[in-house]
Amino acid sequence: MTDQIGIKNLKTSVMKIGIIGTGAIGGTLAKKLANAGHEVKVYNKGDGNLLKKRAQELGVLPATRDSITKGVDVVIISVPSIAIPELEKALFTGLPDSVVVVDTSNYYPFRDGDIEELKNGKVESLWVTEQIGRPVIKAFNNLLAHSLENGSKPEGAGDRIAMAVSGNDQQAKEMVSVLINDAGFDAVDAGTLADSWRHQPGTPAYCTELSVVELKQALNQGDKGDAARLRDHAIRKFMEFATPPTHEEVVAMNRSLFLENPKKH
Repeated sequence: MTDQIGIKNLKTSVMKIGIIGTGAIGGTLAKKLANAGHEVKVYNKGDGNLLKKRAQELGVLPATRDSITKGVDVVIISVPSIAIPELEKALFTGLPDSVVVVDTSNYYPFRDGDIEELKNGKVESLWVTEQIGRPVIKAFNNLLAHSLENGSKPEGAGDRIAMAVSGNDQQAKEMVSVLINDAGFDAVDAGTLADSWRHQPGTPAYCTELSVVELKQALNQGDKGDAARLRDHAIRKFMEFATPPTHEEVVAMNRSLFLENPKKH
């Protein structure tokens, strides 16, 4: 069901990208994609002067709420699940069909509260699609922020980390896969948007830093019915740490949840 998208056969060109959210994931993506030569603008709902400062730090342009989705090829939504319903559908429903919308979010009840549909097992990005009234591609969600910022490698590197990408539009997935490659990672097609649960929290593909071959294996080994329990179990274990866990400890914990994880220590 999974496959590595043929990135080398895709024409890389400059894309215009709007990113909603400038936190650990959104901010890192903005900086990496701008450094790769893309035209990037960002928006968050905070103070406008702070946004300008943040954009300058990232080497990108600040945008307003109403302009962030205008004149772009790709929109990346990088806010917590709890903030998704606050996004106005008008930002997305009037976009040309050619504009790709990417969802990077992950649902954590301790942070996002009780979202009944997600608690009852609805696939997270299907829920996001319903909230914004626009189909999305799920990507950039199955790596820790530290991995995204520090784990990139040149294309062709033997130890390059892979990212999952899911969606119903193959051309859109290929565009996003170009961005994944430009950010320094290999892209693996994880199937349709309904399949994107395979790289949600609580699955072997989530935040375990795997190669293409290993990620394909992990995507196929996920258990949808047990993912929420494992997600919450991992959070409880992290909260037991006397001091904040290191990046290495977080990755090791995530790997240890799965007996067949290819990189379990």
